[in-house]
Amino acid sequence: MTSFKAMLSASAVALMTTGAAQADKLTFYCSAQEDWCQLMANSFQDATGIDVAMTRKSSGETFAQIKAESSNPKGDVWWGGTGDPHLQAAEEGLTAEYVSPMRDQLHPWAIAQAESAGNKTIGIYSGALGYGFNTDLLAANNLPEPTSWEDLTKPEYKGHVQMANPNSSGTAYTTLATMMQLFGEEDGFDFMKKLHVNINQYTKSGSAPIKAAGRGENTIGIVFMHDAVKQAVSGFPVKVVAPAEGTGYEIGSMSIIDGARNMDEAKKFYDWALSAEAQNLALQVNAFQVPSNMGAETSESAPDMSSIKLIDYDFKKYGSSDERKRLLKKWDDEVSVLPQ
Repeated sequence: MTSFKAMLSASAVALMTTGAAQADKLTFYCSAQEDWCQLMANSFQDATGIDVAMTRKSSGETFAQIKAESSNPKGDVWWGGTGDPHLQAAEEGLTAEYVSPMRDQLHPWAIAQAESAGNKTIGIYSGALGYGFNTDLLAANNLPEPTSWEDLTKPEYKGHVQMANPNSSGTAYTTLATMMQLFGEEDGFDFMKKLHVNINQYTKSGSAPIKAAGRGENTIGIVFMHDAVKQAVSGFPVKVVAPAEGTGYEIGSMSIIDGARNMDEAKKFYDWALSAEAQNLALQVNAFQVPSNMGAETSESAPDMSSIKLIDYDFKKYGSSDERKRLLKKWDDEVSVLPQ
């Protein structure tokens, strides 16, 4: 009997220990740059003792993964990446409503993002769309410096432009949605068709085109301007362009996954990630977005959003599930299939 009681007691302790271990875990899906994702995961783990398992994928890929796992969610929190897929995830019921006590520390645009999604996501940073080019390669190919979106469709840039695929990349979807708003849908798709002729590769990741330009493997990369600034600050011969016609922008977002296995830990991360201290970590990895916490620091190298001609980006429309699916299908059917 004593032995049996001892076994029961040992089993209870084991169960309690296992339960505690499970309660101190967080599965973290990240759609920002790799080094920033790692720093956020490690810093939160150090600050709280919660064991973080981080997976980095582009925002389009992460959205697809969360949707595929919806009947048995494996992730807890999704941090970073463009706001459009976060808004679509909210609309499709893939993310959970949460109002953080940190909310009063945020810029109005970050709160507006939350309100437009029924508080199922929130803005964590902002950044303008544009492109960058390798100055050495441009000179070597006797190419003029492009200053506008229309410049990128000129015949002399054939084979010199790279962007991501809008199906996998939030950056590229923002590009597609921006052209719809800048030029109207008919002219916007005409622009995408003309641009397609000059594209040398559609990458999976939104920041990949400018990284390739920095390495001298590509001339012009369509990206968020802060990603081009990162290459320039790192010493690569990259010049950043804010297109003359105007441009769209992102509100990088964060969402808690509906049905998260570690909901308490997800909320702790959410609150921590909205703090000025957590957002200041961006400076350590040369992430040049504008942070959403009003008390956080913005690098002097970051693009000056007030000097860029920004469109009145319709996040609600272009972040909706139906509109995003419709535009991506139209791009697949009418643009991606064209010869180059």
